[in-house]
Amino acid sequence: MEALTVASDGNGNGLLSTVPASFDGGDPLLHPPSPPDSPPISSSPRAVPEPDPMFSLFDPGETAGDDAVTAAVAPISPRPRDGPSRSGRSSTYEYSRITVTDPQKEQEMASSLVPGSGSYVTYLITTRIGSGPAEIRVRRRFKDVVALADRLADAYRGYFVPQRPDKSVVEGQVMHKQEFVEQRRTAIEKYLNRLAAHPVIGRSDELRLFLRMPGNLPLPASTNVVSRSDGTGSLPKQVFGETGGGNAVVASQGSTQPAKGGRDFMKIFRELKQSVTNDWGGTKPLVVEEDSEFLERKAKVQDLEQQLTTASKQAEALVKAQQDMGDTMGELGLTFVKLAKFEMENATYLSQRTRAAEIKEFATAALRTSRFYRESNTHAVKHLDTLHEYLGLMLAVHSAFSDRSSALLTVQTLMTDLSSLHAREEKLETSSIRFGDKSKLRRIEELKETIRITEDAKVCAIKEYEQIKVNNRYELERLDRERRDDFLVMLKGFVSNQVNYAEKIASVWANVAEETKPYARQSK
Repeated sequence: MEALTVASDGNGNGLLSTVPASFDGGDPLLHPPSPPDSPPISSSPRAVPEPDPMFSLFDPGETAGDDAVTAAVAPISPRPRDGPSRSGRSSTYEYSRITVTDPQKEQEMASSLVPGSGSYVTYLITTRIGSGPAEIRVRRRFKDVVALADRLADAYRGYFVPQRPDKSVVEGQVMHKQEFVEQRRTAIEKYLNRLAAHPVIGRSDELRLFLRMPGNLPLPASTNVVSRSDGTGSLPKQVFGETGGGNAVVASQGSTQPAKGGRDFMKIFRELKQSVTNDWGGTKPLVVEEDSEFLERKAKVQDLEQQLTTASKQAEALVKAQQDMGDTMGELGLTFVKLAKFEMENATYLSQRTRAAEIKEFATAALRTSRFYRESNTHAVKHLDTLHEYLGLMLAVHSAFSDRSSALLTVQTLMTDLSSLHAREEKLETSSIRFGDKSKLRRIEELKETIRITEDAKVCAIKEYEQIKVNNRYELERLDRERRDDFLVMLKGFVSNQVNYAEKIASVWANVAEETKPYARQSK
């Protein structure tokens, strides 16, 4: 995939030429360079960005008192858990933090038939560049987020592009309700941070333009490898002989893209026909997926998705069980508080008051234990959320694999078209030689021009398909590498959290046991 060229002015300067790009440096021991297998996708540098660690280990020595609990909670990293963590890897990336705040309702003046009837919500997006104090603030609406997602999906085919937030089914009814707006604000913030954490998309011109350019967002047309729009509607007419030779010069690159609804019905029909032929036809396509390594890794990814689904459900069950334990312990403590109060109010002898005080001590221990269970559960959720994040990432993986299948289908369709065109050419040449029909000679020339255009489209389609294969390979290797690191961090954090709070809980009950030793001696 060649360099992306953003819309330029009359002097040939791109829109991004006035937007400064900031790239952080750092100690090479702490921030190792990006992997050598990262493919050159854009004109801008593609250093691999790495977010901060997702967790901080607790001090096992903090086992006494409520102050110790507060101290144990404090080290949790302020970085939002917006995507798969990058713990243990470089933290050098272009955007150190992206926040979405201050939703505001604004009036839609241009497209509203009735003044004041149309409205939308805009969000303030604040981006901190690198490790410096500089921040950039722009306002965007959800429509801009959708446009960004479409541009990234089009320009970075074969990459695991994070999925954008979905539109609500009842969006028109709840558009301006505070709860819905807050949910959308949170979803947009997570989405943008996931994009920034991607080693390639995080350096993309599209994302930089979205985050830095003030005012309305004129997302430019993509120009990587092939034109995404020129000639896609003209090629089917060429194939069916509806255009004369003099007007047959069209850009064939557009045919390398999978058909999209409303833009090229004939192309949709031809690719659908090719897909049905592949599935039900008796003949083997001229080109098929023969990358056995990819097919094997694709099957492993499907198995991984199943395992993640199971693990995610079990993690939810564990969190619920720990929450229930904390709630039950809290209710037990409150019950014993009431019992101690009853004993104290009705005490007549000193032994009764002593017993009431000891019951109160037990109740206090149960309440503190309940608090520890809840805090431990909160941290466990943060650590185990890695499972949910990777399960969500599977949607992007499937989309990247779908890009590959669509590109292969386009290649198959064009090769089938070429085979049909060559057969028609041979038939017309045989007929013209036998009868000397000048109109057929003219049709042969037009057909040859169509064949030339289709050949060019096939070359571009194959080039696009090969680039998507490279992107898939790179992303699968990155997924394996980062998953190994992230899961190790998740397990270390989860185990450290469990051990730390188990020690705190054990210390509470050990104190209770020490205070009740006289009862044990009396029972003997």
